[in-house]
Order: sequence, then C-alpha cells, then structure tokens
Amino acid sequence: MTVLLDVQEISKSFKLKGYWYHKRTFTALSPLSFTIEANKTLAIVGETGSGKSTLAKILVGAETPTQGEIYLHGQLLQKKRFKQRCQHVRMIFQDSGTTLNPSLTIQELLDEPLILNTDLDEKERQQLIHKTLQKVGLLGEHMNFYPHMFSGGQKQRISLARAIILEPQVIILDEALAALDPSLRSQMINLLLDLQQQMGLAYILISHNLGIVRHFSDDIMVMSHGKVVESGKTLEIMRKPKHKVTQRLIMSQNFKLK
Repeated sequence: MTVLLDVQEISKSFKLKGYWYHKRTFTALSPLSFTIEANKTLAIVGETGSGKSTLAKILVGAETPTQGEIYLHGQLLQKKRFKQRCQHVRMIFQDSGTTLNPSLTIQELLDEPLILNTDLDEKERQQLIHKTLQKVGLLGEHMNFYPHMFSGGQKQRISLARAIILEPQVIILDEALAALDPSLRSQMINLLLDLQQQMGLAYILISHNLGIVRHFSDDIMVMSHGKVVESGKTLEIMRKPKHKVTQRLIMSQNFKLK
C-alpha cells in the first residue's frame, strides 16, 4: 500500500510564564511517529487533554511543531507550503453549524477554496460544486440555499463537500460524527467509506465513541498526557488492551467486542 502521510518525531511545547518572570515549558505533545496509507483509517483516542487536538492542529498546519517533520507522498510539508497542505490535508469539525458562514450561500462557501487554490473559471467551479454536492448526497440546486435552511446531518454533508472539493488525500475527522443521531451517523459512515474507496482517501478519526472507532477504523492510536501509550490494529487492541488507559476507556463505555 502507498503511504500518504508520514509523521516523524512530532512534538509540541509551549512556554509559560511562571513566578518572578521565570518561564517554564509545558509539553503538550511528546515526540511521536506514525504513518497512514491510502484507503485506511487511523483512529486517535484518549481522555481529555491527551494531545489529540494539538496533533490535529499540527497536521493541518494550524500549529507549528516544536520539532519533527511531516511528509506527504514522501515530500516534506514545510511552513512555507501552507497552501499545499490546505489542499491535501483537510479537517471536518464536530459542530458544522459554527464552521459555515450563515451569510453565504452554499455555492459561495464551496467556491472560496476553489478561488484560493485553483485556476478554474467561474463556470468550471460551478460545475464542480454541483458535482461535489451530488457526491455527498445533496442536490445541485442546494448550492443556492443558506446554511440555516439545512438540518444538522445535511450541514455535516456540506462540511464534507467543502473538505473533498479540492480532492485532498487526507481528511481529519475531529469528532465529526459525535453530534449525529445513530441513524444519521450510520449513513455518514457509509458515505465516508464510499468516498474513501472512490478517492483513495486516508482518514484520521478523532473520537471518544469506541463503537464508531470499532466500525470505522483500521488502526488505533491511544494517547495520554501527550504521549502514545498503545497502538496497533483496532480489533487487536480492543480485544486485548494492554495499557491501563486503553482499558479504562473501554470500561468507561461498557464496550464489548462481539
């Protein structure tokens, strides 16, 4: 399989002010490494404050790592190549309503990344928007609607359309399925799996729901206090968790693998 994303010894520390102007260092993320292949999903789980969100921000370029390197298709992703990272590594958040500008139509929302990152003319962009909306299960004419006219599930599909319209290679799902009810969540998972096969996508799933992790991911990485404490194949880790953090997460949800 083709390795899409190769993360090598990424870490993140913050300088904090202490007493008498003495600065101290807070390590939010200890050095960690992992790879993810095309058509695969890596789940990142852990308790609150484990470093999951910090890692996600670094991957999309919203935070700069203190040390370490990230490679996409073998090419180093540098700070100066932020535009390239925006095209190839996209993120979908939990609350889609807060990420969709209510004053813009869906066409305008989806047009923004195309204007910034492509050389397509207006007609070509409109055709691509129409096609992308259909790809996520919406109608082409929805491009003329505003976000408040859609349900929560539909808004999440719009967020997905915005994420895939630049044909990325990696999508980070930051609790993107958490707010959906079970039936809509199942539909969204099936849609994500279909798109993964069609586009060769790699997903990084950040989730507290082990049921979603079990159904949706191939591999799992368990984090605690900025460190990776356990990693491997999802089914193997869930059947025989070795670290106490993993065991605690499974017990807290009364999760039983059938």
